[in-house]
Amino acid sequence: MALRGGDVVGISATAGAGAAFTLTSQTAERIYRTLGPAAEVKIKLTMEAGATLFWMPQESIFFEGSALERSLDVDLAPGSTFFAVEAMLFGRREMGEHVRHVSVVDRWNIRRDNSLIHSDVFRLGPDWSQSKASFGDNHAAATVLLVSDQADSLIDKVRAVLGPNDGASAWNGKLVARLLAKDGFYLRKTLIQVFAACVGRERLPKTWTF
Repeated sequence: MALRGGDVVGISATAGAGAAFTLTSQTAERIYRTLGPAAEVKIKLTMEAGATLFWMPQESIFFEGSALERSLDVDLAPGSTFFAVEAMLFGRREMGEHVRHVSVVDRWNIRRDNSLIHSDVFRLGPDWSQSKASFGDNHAAATVLLVSDQADSLIDKVRAVLGPNDGASAWNGKLVARLLAKDGFYLRKTLIQVFAACVGRERLPKTWTF
């Protein structure tokens, strides 16, 4: 999917009681330069009792001067399982692209039985001065979230595959991992190992394999 300033995209899906499925994308999402407003993506996911849903889109590639406001709102019923990833590449290192002006706001709100159990906001830009406080020499980042009764027990397996700039925590049935990498290849390489630790390699869609 290609997004430009002013585009508005809405995505919604419901997993019925006891259902299990994965939502992914055929290719990376591309966010191009805007002369004004940000592109908007609004995602609404619902899981009924005992359902399992994996939200696993491929990477979002941000080009110089791009802007995106994205929201992920998830409603979980008791006994449901949710796994999500959002991966972001700021320019394509192998093609010599450098991003210095970009604006990103990525909001996640996860509710179980109508109670908020996870809220997260990622903000970057509009000016990006690379330093230790803003990615250092890295150009790729990702957030992984697992909401499951087994989440706490998986933290050691996840930490075992993380790189030196990554981190993960687990508490109250949630596991959250943050990843940084110098480019998309190294980010994907680590992400696949994190996915395998969380949900098993056999559950990965073909778009998330080398």
